[in-house]
Amino acid sequence: MATGGGRAFAWQVFPPMPTCRVYGTVAFQDGHLLVLGGCGRAGLPLDTAETLDMASHTWVALAPLPTARAGAAAVVLGKQVLVVGGVDEGQSPVAAVEAFLADEGRWERRATLPQAAMGVATVERDGMVYALGGMGPDTAPQAQVRVYEPRRDCWLSLPSMPTPCYGASTFLHGNKIYVLGKDLGMCQSGLKSRSFKFIPIGGRQGKLPVTAFEAFDLEARTWTRHPSLPSRRAFAGCAMAEGSVFSLGGLQQPGPHNFYSRPHFVNTVEMFDLEHGSWTKLPRSLRMRDKRADFVVGSLGDHVVAIGGLGNQPCPLGSVEGFSLARRRWEALPAMPTARCSCSSLQAGPRLFAIGGVAQGPSQAVEALCLRDGV
Repeated sequence: MATGGGRAFAWQVFPPMPTCRVYGTVAFQDGHLLVLGGCGRAGLPLDTAETLDMASHTWVALAPLPTARAGAAAVVLGKQVLVVGGVDEGQSPVAAVEAFLADEGRWERRATLPQAAMGVATVERDGMVYALGGMGPDTAPQAQVRVYEPRRDCWLSLPSMPTPCYGASTFLHGNKIYVLGKDLGMCQSGLKSRSFKFIPIGGRQGKLPVTAFEAFDLEARTWTRHPSLPSRRAFAGCAMAEGSVFSLGGLQQPGPHNFYSRPHFVNTVEMFDLEHGSWTKLPRSLRMRDKRADFVVGSLGDHVVAIGGLGNQPCPLGSVEGFSLARRRWEALPAMPTARCSCSSLQAGPRLFAIGGVAQGPSQAVEALCLRDGV
């Protein structure tokens, strides 16, 4: 079994959610895992809210969301969980912003987004919430950047992103927010026999995934363009580890030299060095073991981890692999107990959660890849 810094990888299986769902919004607060909204078996957004007590491993139903939605962003602000944007039952973006007050067990409405949006990326810094991009009712990507001030309950405008996009990956590093064009879309590949409906949310600009990589300086309030991703891939996975940003796998899009080729799954690994400001496309020998897209990715110990997703098989993948930063190689890790794609994910300490998603349909599974002390 592969290890991370003297500790072994293992899966922790939690009681299944009472409500199966995909594209749910997840948050971790004071030892509780919250799962909010998402899409159920009918393919329509839910108002269902549930929480898992990590100590007792029991699920409790919370007051329902005032606005049923899927694919919303969530930010923890002390004893509150702020839910931002998303898509409603009519598959239209919403402007609603609502806060769950954990101590009181109820919801309060907050100042709405200036524009309805789904696929909004959010970052919390010093009690302020930054909302970047999104897609409005006209299906056009947005470049707006807003900051929410909880004390005044208002959204203020900041300099817009150079490249409009929605569903982007964001990483807070120092005083900068890094924004990487990434497709978090709802993918139907390999699930042709399902009657389940998918709502089109994704990190794109129009119909193509964004390759732009940009950074916002929170102090200077200025944007910097970095070199774009070397290759255009949808449904890729992104993670930050030890001063580098990794872009993994995905669905390769036809380009200028292969315009007539079909999209195909890849095991590509591209790495951006924040210190040197350049991308490196790792050689074939350092690509992922499996070609995959629409998967969970994160950083545990000294490994960048890729979990499940879709590949060339007819069903979702259960394989898991980790790139050891120390040994510079991919290693097989324990397989998922429940093979899935389109999972909601969340990292809490030494655990990387895979929540819900799609197996034969929307899933109730809640599992976490953990780093435990080796025996």
